[in-house]
Amino acid sequence: MTLRADWSYPTAIRFGVGRIGELPDACAEARIRKPLLVTDRGLAALPVTQAARDILESAGLGRAIFTDVDSNPSEANLAAGLTRFRDSGHDGVVAFGGGSGLDLGKAVAFMAGQSRPVWDFEDVGDWWRRADVDGIAPVVAVPTTAGTGSEVGRTSVILNPETRVKKIIFHPKVLPDVVIIDPELTVDLPKPITAGTGMDAFAHCLEAYCSPHYHPMGQGIALEGMRLVHEHLQRAYADGTDLEARANMMAAAMMGAVAFQKGLGAIHALSHPVGAVYDTHHGTTNACVMPYVLDFNRPAVEDRLTTAAAYLGLRGGYRALYERVMQLRETLGIPQTLGEMGVERGRLGELTAMALEDPSAGSNPVAMTETNTRALFEACM
Repeated sequence: MTLRADWSYPTAIRFGVGRIGELPDACAEARIRKPLLVTDRGLAALPVTQAARDILESAGLGRAIFTDVDSNPSEANLAAGLTRFRDSGHDGVVAFGGGSGLDLGKAVAFMAGQSRPVWDFEDVGDWWRRADVDGIAPVVAVPTTAGTGSEVGRTSVILNPETRVKKIIFHPKVLPDVVIIDPELTVDLPKPITAGTGMDAFAHCLEAYCSPHYHPMGQGIALEGMRLVHEHLQRAYADGTDLEARANMMAAAMMGAVAFQKGLGAIHALSHPVGAVYDTHHGTTNACVMPYVLDFNRPAVEDRLTTAAAYLGLRGGYRALYERVMQLRETLGIPQTLGEMGVERGRLGELTAMALEDPSAGSNPVAMTETNTRALFEACM
């Protein structure tokens, strides 16, 4: 099987080693003549980013870059990015990097021609219909990690600095116009980032699979995404140059992001407020709380995860899948408790309230209440 393909689901995707060289082509397909490359500060100076800028410049597309992107992108980052985009006359965005760069890049393109504040487009009801569609700039997305799957998502997660709450901004046209998936861009990822982003992909697939909502397509995609992570994450972690493992992890990340249209759950409901308050790595936080959430949800998901375990080739039903999660966490060096990540018991009441307000809470298989959510946070400590 060749690990090179062009897909059209859910958007135009160019998948394979070396395909970053097609970046000018992708910009032309998206009708971008003057792109602004948006990425995070840590990635900005690395060779992989400079190579992408060189490719753009050699095609006459300039090498403009915006790097004021925090690990949890904020309203201030968005405002600065919009100023750069508008003042320099850009007509599209190359969103480049991990979840933070991709989310901020998509948000800049979406807000480029809007007159309302970004919070007016939160994923609530049909608020997305408020947007001026003609004011949305095109996006080419280029992930450099295998985790969030934001490159195939219709949302952008932005931190409201006043409330310290992560808000999900939604519009169908937030979905990038073209995506380039090149496994070579991930070979130099530090091990902790490979681990955290990989477990993020697994969390997306796991929660989508367990969501009680009816979405057979999402269910099937989530199950296969879990298998790809099960078989390839440890390989990618052990040897960053294993391009087959890297490619399959990037596929799994996209699959998770597509599948969680079916819903997420308590893993994300807990990790979103923890990340907002303590600025923790999202995927690593997901991995930390994952086994505690599995225990929490076991009465509602045991039969379903017994089926998943068999598909993954694990003998022993639900317990085998649970032990696989524990083994992955140990191998990948994931913190065992939220306490190890700096979470303080004195703030669990605040975090509980934030978790119950998070949109992910509504699709958890077990109804989340103030009492059981506080107990879940206590268990995670």
